[in-house]
Parts: sequence; structure tokens; C-alpha cells
Amino acid sequence: MTARPPVFLRPALLGFLVMLAQPRSARAEDAVRYKFQDYREMGGRVAIKVHGAAVEKTLGTVGRLKVDGVIDSIAGATPTGQPAPTGSAEVPLSTLTERREAWNAGYAHQFDGVNVAVGAGNSRESDYVSDGWSLNTLSEFNRKNTTLLLGTAGTSDEVRVFHRKEWERKRSLDLIAGVTQLLDPRTSVTANLSWGRARGYLADPYKLVQKNTEVIPGVFLPLTFAENRPAERAKWILFLGYNRAFPESRGTLDASYRHYRDSYDTSAHTFEAAWFQQIGEKWILRPMARLHDQSAASFYRYRFDGTAITPLAGPPRPSGPFYSSDYRLSALQTFTYGLKLVWDATDSLQFDVAFERYDMRGTDRVTPQSAYCRANIITVGGRFLW
Repeated sequence: MTARPPVFLRPALLGFLVMLAQPRSARAEDAVRYKFQDYREMGGRVAIKVHGAAVEKTLGTVGRLKVDGVIDSIAGATPTGQPAPTGSAEVPLSTLTERREAWNAGYAHQFDGVNVAVGAGNSRESDYVSDGWSLNTLSEFNRKNTTLLLGTAGTSDEVRVFHRKEWERKRSLDLIAGVTQLLDPRTSVTANLSWGRARGYLADPYKLVQKNTEVIPGVFLPLTFAENRPAERAKWILFLGYNRAFPESRGTLDASYRHYRDSYDTSAHTFEAAWFQQIGEKWILRPMARLHDQSAASFYRYRFDGTAITPLAGPPRPSGPFYSSDYRLSALQTFTYGLKLVWDATDSLQFDVAFERYDMRGTDRVTPQSAYCRANIITVGGRFLW
């Protein structure tokens, strides 16, 4: 199993913000939601099936409680980090199977002029356990035309390092500040700035690097070693959003730009746009497209032969040297595009279905394209209000 941040914890901060940022009328009703998602990479790579459910309940006139849970199963194959054998362009793969169970709960309370939300959650796998928390506030100014966001979130994780049969700790803290401004009855803009830092065991315990190593004088063998990443990673994210309604076309444009930088020397740009088209009285069609472009981490190498880096066996070394052949840290681009259809069956019952295509490709002209994945994503959901 490839260790990774639990899916629900990565957007934990934003999850509560989405709930709080909904129009008051949308939050006035209690709701039950269910989602099923099938993520399937081409060529027998990773396949994930996700079942998620959520309950939202209004408590009095100023409180709102939301509880959600996720169960997903993962199976398939993923690159080990080793280079392709001589004469081949296909990187080695290792199989994996895993099951994850997670829950998340949040309570939002409306005070005079400010909405405060607190949240907590847990995600559990056989080799990864994570506890998370969040605290967010939304304050309205300027006759409610301006909304100020302040928030913080953190995680406390335990990662099982299989080759040493030990558990390692990882801790993270994230801060966010932002503003949403209503320009006119049809248009709003958003600007958010966030900072985060993770400390502890940040490597993937299932990823390897390979280098021809001299075992005895004059004899070299292609030996593998566990990757070694820095024990601290800081990140900075700038998010800009634009939303505009076009009543004459019965549509709405939602566009955004995200700039990411971190202490691994990775820089990334993400552009996304979605169009929400009302069709008749009960249907909404939403096409979307997303482009993500990132540079490589400073310690990423596809091959370490011919470099001055000497991988070492043993436990993580916070002082270095640092090295990884994880393709997710390479220079790459991803393209996501798809369609979502929403049907308001009744005033209280809604269904939706979506299809997305995810394509990843390397841009360093060194890492083979076989390391990168292509996937189809199908999502089906329902919501009941009362």
C-alpha cells in the first residue's frame, strides 16, 4: 500500500468553509447526502472505489452540525520508483490493496457578524492513521458585500514504515486568510493566501531509489534503497477565484487560479473553469476543465547513476542527503476535463452524475511516460432535504 495523506484530511479546512459559505437559504434545511466514486487508472494501475455519506442538521437558529464518513477500497499497481530495465521504457510496478475508513464532524455557530466553525476527524488504514482538526471564521462587512476568512487546521499522523516494522510520526499545521468581495449582484471575486508546514516522516515508505553501487572493489550491483525526504516541508498557496452569473443565458461561470510553492523548490500553477448551465427547470449541466503544471522537487532524480548522490540504507536521515524517484515529485502536467449533470427531481430530492478524464504526463524529458497515469473518474450522488 502506498502511504498518502488521507483524502478527507487534505481538504479538511476547505470542507468546512464550503459549508459555511453556502447561501443562508441553502443552509436552512437539513440534508442527507451520499456519493459513490469510481477512480480507475488505465493499464491495470490503481483503482479506488469510494462510498461517502453526510448528514447536516440545523440546531436552533444559529447552529449547524455536519457529520460525514468515507469508506474506500484501493487495489492495483503503482511505480516503485526504480528505473525501467535496460532496453525497456516500462517502469517496474508493485501491487497494492488497502481499505480506508474515515469520519469528519464539524459544528458552525452564527454569532453577531461572524460565523465560527470547529471540526475534527479521523482516517485509518492498516499503515496510516491520521487525526485532524480545524477552526475557521467568516466575518461579514460592508453591508455583507465583503466576507473575511480566517482559519487554521492541523493533523497528527502515524505512518507505518514496513521495511523497519516501526511507526513514524508526522505533524502538520495550515493557516489561511482570505477575502470574498461582491462586485455587483452578479459578480464576486475571492483571494485567499495560505501557509502550511509538515514535520516528521514525510517520505513514502513504499518508494525506492536505485543506484549501481560498488559492493566489492570493481563489482557494481543495482541496489535499491528507501527514499529519503527532508523532515520538514513548508508550502505557500495563493488562490484567486472569479464567479459571475449570466441570467440571460441561465448560466454561471466559476473560474480560479492557484499558485503553489514549497520548500522542496516545487512551483505549481493550476487553472480551472466550470460553467453551470440551467436546462429547463430541473436540470443543470456543468462542463469543467483543469490544467495543473508543476516543476520538480530539488531532490528528484529518475536515475541516480552518474550523480554524486549516494543513497544509504537505514532509518531516515533529517540531515540528508535527500533523494527520491517518486514520479509525483517530478516535473509534470495534468489535464482534467469532464461533465456533471444535476437533476432536481423534487424540491427535496436531487441526483447528480459526473464523468471526468484525468491525464498526467511528464515534462522533464527524462522520466518515461509509463510512470505517469491516465484515469477515468465516475461519480454518482444524491441529496435529500427536509
